[in-house]
Amino acid sequence: MKRIYVAIVLLHSLIANGDGQALQKNITKNTQTWVSANTNIYLNTHWYLLADIHVRENNFFQSNSFIFGRIGLGYQINKQLSVAVGYGNLLAAPTVSGWRTKADEDRIYQQIQWSNSYKKLTLVNRIRNEQRWQSIIINDEATGENKFSNRVRYLLGGTLSIFKNHYAPQLVVSDEILLQFGKKIVYNTFDQNRLFIGIKQKISPGFAFDLGYMNVFQQRSNGSSYFINHTFRLFFYYTLLKEKK
Repeated sequence: MKRIYVAIVLLHSLIANGDGQALQKNITKNTQTWVSANTNIYLNTHWYLLADIHVRENNFFQSNSFIFGRIGLGYQINKQLSVAVGYGNLLAAPTVSGWRTKADEDRIYQQIQWSNSYKKLTLVNRIRNEQRWQSIIINDEATGENKFSNRVRYLLGGTLSIFKNHYAPQLVVSDEILLQFGKKIVYNTFDQNRLFIGIKQKISPGFAFDLGYMNVFQQRSNGSSYFINHTFRLFFYYTLLKEKK
């Protein structure tokens, strides 16, 4: 894993520096806990509402990293393919020691998701595009100005059914890469990568959760600082289908 990080860091150095001379990198390692609730409410066969809320804490709920809420409207084209649009708001705690001012972020998103099943394996592909307006904080004070960026995210996830019982735990592995673009995005077009491995547990036909380990590797705006977040993740999922009359 360390060799992979070194390779990624060196690659970013070559991209950010045309002369090929690498800057000294500053890598900070953190331990975090990430909990969320994700809901899909179907209005009919095709249309559905989305809502999710996320809380990410440093260590085990010692201090907040961010709180994020999102709503949206989706359309199920067929069993494998769906599209959605929506709005989200994030409130991020400062990462500079001693600072108290939180950064507010508004975002609009569009996504397309498709899945395929191969015997015991289900693969999910998701492309999400986000327009983000992040408040600019200088010297622990809000400036009243925003930094705009467009972020593209691609997720590939796999769920493997090991047991015949549908209510037995399933193995889950996923990876998501996030790239961002904009006039004020100079040194960190690569935003972050999220690698997750864990189990998914189905409780009822409409309720499930997954838990496991997520590794978040994130590049900061200066291009030379990185976060490696070792994260315990617990996500809950609830789907409400419209009853047939």
